Amino acid sequence: MLSIGPYPEEFIAYLAEFFGSRDYFECHELMEALWKKEKGTGREGCWLVLVRIAVAQYHARRGNGEGAYKLLAKAAAEVDPPRMNGIGLAGERLATMLRDKVAGWGSPAGVRYEDFELPIADPSLLQAARELCAERGWKWGTPIGEVSAEIVHRHLRRDRSDVVAARKAAAESRAADRER
Repeated sequence: MLSIGPYPEEFIAYLAEFFGSRDYFECHELMEALWKKEKGTGREGCWLVLVRIAVAQYHARRGNGEGAYKLLAKAAAEVDPPRMNGIGLAGERLATMLRDKVAGWGSPAGVRYEDFELPIADPSLLQAARELCAERGWKWGTPIGEVSAEIVHRHLRRDRSDVVAARKAAAESRAADRER
């Protein structure tokens, strides 16, 4: 994928999905690929926080309070406001929003899904994401009631055996390292 201005195309696609299709599983896929591609750069932490936000939203919408709470708490702890400013988001506002949402939930039992609006600070980023959203036939700010069950339960419909195998191998490797 190519970059659009200072922003990677994957990030713009993430925002279009996040606000338009509300397909948080696809958001996760887009940001995970970008996070891996940008390992060792100053922005990799930003992409990981966005992965965690998308997955937290996915779990919250599906009723997995444990997963949602854990991931959003990690995102709140890891968010770096100045770096988020550098990718066109309002970093301090995002950090506050994450902390407030985790505090509002209080625990995994308190998790309730509601749309989470990422604070886009750069007008050119907002414009690019809105344009891509419209190109794909989505309405910006799609409410929860307009999201299909296919999107809500997307991970159940995709073959992720390669991802599962890679995660298992990584866990086994970490366990072997601990035993040494």
